[in-house]
Amino acid sequence: QVQLVESGGGLVQPGGSLRLSCAASGSIFSINAMGWYRQAPGKERDLVAIITSGGYTNYADSLKGRFTISRDNAKNTVYLQMNSLKPEDTAVYYCNARGVVTTRGKYDYWGQGTQVTVSS
Repeated sequence: QVQLVESGGGLVQPGGSLRLSCAASGSIFSINAMGWYRQAPGKERDLVAIITSGGYTNYADSLKGRFTISRDNAKNTVYLQMNSLKPEDTAVYYCNARGVVTTRGKYDYWGQGTQVTVSS
């Protein structure tokens, strides 16, 4: 059984920073890509950023320059550094692991989500 556990969300003032973490645990041999998505109230879940095991990254165009994704392959952990936060960044942020190779096959997994609220 694979679990993704997110941490680091919370309340922050506009212009502030937060760092999200997501650790994958279980009988994992490898993970192809890990990433972050977000869903604001009444909206669809959208891509924030993804990173492959080889370090290739892809960001939502609107977030380039403010958000940085990184990954520790040895720890099966992905991070999201969010700077210059704006109220419109308020959302539930979900961790995603794609192409997770386990003893039972290859699957995709989602975390439970962590709330990020940007407000004064």
